Amino acid sequence: MPAPTVDPRLLRAFLAVAEELHFTRAAARLYVAQQALSRDIRRLEKELGAELFVRTTRQVALTADGARLLPYARRVLEAQEELVAAFQVPTGRAASRRPLFVDVNSPGLVGERVLARARELAPEDELMTRYESGLTGAAVEILAGRLDASFGRFAGLDPAVRARLAQRPVRYEPMAVILPEDHRLAPRDEVPLAALAGESVYAGAGNPRTPEWTDLARQLFEGRGIEVSPPEPLAVGVEEFQRVIAKNRNPVLAVVDFPAVPGTVIRPLVDPVPLSPVSLVWRKGFQHPGVAALGRAVDQLAAEEGWLTHPAGGWIPAMDALNMMSGS
Repeated sequence: MPAPTVDPRLLRAFLAVAEELHFTRAAARLYVAQQALSRDIRRLEKELGAELFVRTTRQVALTADGARLLPYARRVLEAQEELVAAFQVPTGRAASRRPLFVDVNSPGLVGERVLARARELAPEDELMTRYESGLTGAAVEILAGRLDASFGRFAGLDPAVRARLAQRPVRYEPMAVILPEDHRLAPRDEVPLAALAGESVYAGAGNPRTPEWTDLARQLFEGRGIEVSPPEPLAVGVEEFQRVIAKNRNPVLAVVDFPAVPGTVIRPLVDPVPLSPVSLVWRKGFQHPGVAALGRAVDQLAAEEGWLTHPAGGWIPAMDALNMMSGS
C-alpha cells in the first residue's frame, strides 16, 4: 500500500487544534468554520489511520499518536515556509533582503545563544539583536511589524495574541533565585522551594512587559507559603538592579543562566526543579530565511544540550507542558 500523501493544509489544521486544544479557538485562528476544521481533522485521521484527539464535551486532548505527530507537523510546515521563501522572486527595493529584528531579552540567555548559532548557519542574512524584557511586550511589537521574533513563555500570552503568532519550543530552562551575598539562603548550593516559605520574591509584578513571568511565579508559589513581592519601579541596567536588590533584600526569581550581578549569588531551585518554558515566537505567516535559520539553530542546540528533555520531577504548568511538546 502506498504511503499516504498528507496535505499541508490538514497539518496546519492539526497544529492549530493541538496548540489551542479547543476547536472554536483553532477555527478562529485559521479563519475557517468550525465544521470545516473538524472535517479536515477527520480526513487527516483517516489518511494516517490514527486517532489524533480525544474529544469530550468539556475538553480536547492529544492522543499518543497526536503527540507523536506534533513535531513532524511542525517540521513539515516550517520546511514548506522555507521552500516558498527560497523561491520568492524579490522586486524593487525588496530585492535587497531586509534584516531580521530579534529580541533576545537579556545578554547571556537562551535567545542570545540561539541567535549566535543562527548567524553561523546563515551568514548571508543580517540578524539584528535587541535586548528588552518580556514576551508580552515583544508580542505587541511583533504584531505591529516593528519586531520579527522573540523568545519567552508562549502559554503566558493572551489567547487572542497567541492566535496570531507562531511558536517553536526551545528549552525547558531550570529556574533559580538571585540572592544578596549575605542572605540566609546564600550559603546553600541549591535552594529547595520549601526554604523560600515566608519570603517575598520579586517576579516582575507590575511590569506591563512581563505579566507572563509573574503569572508563572504565582503558579509556582501557590500553596508553598511564598509571596510575589508587590510592584516596584522598573530597574534598568545592572547597577540599578544591584542597588534595588541591596536595598529591598528580596530574592529575585530568575533562570540558571541569568548573568551575574555584583553583590549577589544565583542558586538553582530544587525539590521540585521549576522549569521556565522558552519558545521562539514570530508572527504567523511571516516568512524570512532568518526565521528558518533560528529554527535550525534551535534544533542543533536542543540536540547538543538536551534543552527539550523534560527533567524527571521537573515542575511546569500543564498548559505550558502541552505547548512545549516536541520530538525530543
